[in-house]
Amino acid sequence: MSADHNQFRRALAERCDKTIGEPVIREGRRTRSLCFDALAIQSSMRRSDPLELDLPYTRAMMSFQLFRPDPKDILIVGLGGGSLSKYCFHKFPSARVTTVEIDNRVIALREQFFVPSESERFRIVHADAAEYLSNKVGFADVILLDGFDASGLPASLSNQYFYDCCHAALRDEGVLVANLLNSDPRLATHLDRIRRACDGKLFRTVARREGNTIAIGVKQATVPGWLDLYARAEAITKSMGLDLYRYVKKMERHHQTEAVPGSPSFD
Repeated sequence: MSADHNQFRRALAERCDKTIGEPVIREGRRTRSLCFDALAIQSSMRRSDPLELDLPYTRAMMSFQLFRPDPKDILIVGLGGGSLSKYCFHKFPSARVTTVEIDNRVIALREQFFVPSESERFRIVHADAAEYLSNKVGFADVILLDGFDASGLPASLSNQYFYDCCHAALRDEGVLVANLLNSDPRLATHLDRIRRACDGKLFRTVARREGNTIAIGVKQATVPGWLDLYARAEAITKSMGLDLYRYVKKMERHHQTEAVPGSPSFD
């Protein structure tokens, strides 16, 4: 979800007598968007290139490649317009992509956003992600958390137990990525919970032009140093055309300015 979603927009939508929480499609001149009301953007798709990532925060979430470039199983929480699901399916042809979505009304819109059909490599599970992940162990190499409702990030998808379950569901060398809103007064709490779940191995970056913080927790005995991360980012830019260098710079900046006990030290 883009950080455009906030209290002011919900209040304005209510004054305009718009339904809050009902997934609707909004057509723009160059994009098709999924919204939970008439104003708040949940997901955006370029008409000219439906498979590419339109919103900056979705590109920032692809920073998992810096730590796990060759995932075999990718689990995504929150379908929305399918941006993350489509991109991962097409860009990682050796990976199985599973997306968990609680709202069947969102799933029903999949064809409007060119979401792939069910197959051995791609599936959408209609379920509560908190329940779905409660008993998974060593299930995925990458977990992407982007599950929001009309009110924001649900408590069931942001408590300590949930993040602990996500960590347990990761295989060794796995990566957990969470999209968080800078406007959320509980942002620091969310980051601390993810940090604890990942034994202090947390990176943090910010999406360009948006109020989204991307938290990246790694389940790895040894984390790469900054020089290695910059080199990996340059290689990804050359191979996939995705600029992750800017996000590494923001990770390093946050690491230098935030003295957090238990955080890993990097070269």
